[in-house]
Amino acid sequence: MELSSVILTTGCSVGFFKLVNVLVKKLPMPESAYRNAWKWRNISTSFMHSFITAIWAVLCFFLHPQMAEDLIETHSVFSHALVSFSIGYFINDFLDMVVYQKLSQSWELLFHHIVVITCFGLSALTCRYVGFAVVALLVEINSVFLHLRQMLRMAGNATGTLYRINSIINLGTYVVFRINTLAWMTRWLVLNRDNVPLLTYTLGSVGMAIMTTMNIILFCRLLRSDFLKSSTRESKKEKEI
Repeated sequence: MELSSVILTTGCSVGFFKLVNVLVKKLPMPESAYRNAWKWRNISTSFMHSFITAIWAVLCFFLHPQMAEDLIETHSVFSHALVSFSIGYFINDFLDMVVYQKLSQSWELLFHHIVVITCFGLSALTCRYVGFAVVALLVEINSVFLHLRQMLRMAGNATGTLYRINSIINLGTYVVFRINTLAWMTRWLVLNRDNVPLLTYTLGSVGMAIMTTMNIILFCRLLRSDFLKSSTRESKKEKEI
């Protein structure tokens, strides 16, 4: 894809997710979510990105399996478009947080988005490491359940059966598609360091280190919030009985 195509796809993606945000604003929302309507719209938009991207990333490898054998040079127009599409989402989400959220509340995600936009932008512009970027987007399979968890909590459904089932799936997919994927990507980067330019290798290594640290912290928070605290509450109830 040429530079004009990358800019066009990314720009259309920014517009698409802005439109999704506006449409969510017009749809009914749970009464308990009204106290933070912006967050509901933001998470709903992120859920849409995760849902689309999760399916798209899997299809990239299904339709073009050769890409799995060469993550540096081999890719299809379909997979390249996915990377550009995701850049558009991250740009839109970055701007949305800058406008509507305090820096003290969003700096971690803003930093995350800067790293992703930089790495994906390098891939889209050079037409290299597209396969590696698509592997990274497999984490969006988990993000579907991660965002659904937040939406259920905002809707006041943090104790029901649906929330419990989603929590289990969320934690399972977190390990498989987020932690394992990041570990595999780190291993791939180390094993292929001779085939990767120093600047790209440095950028990739720093990005992977940041992502791994952030995801381990988030995993501990999820485990504590959805499983350890609930176990503690049940133990207290048993003692009271």
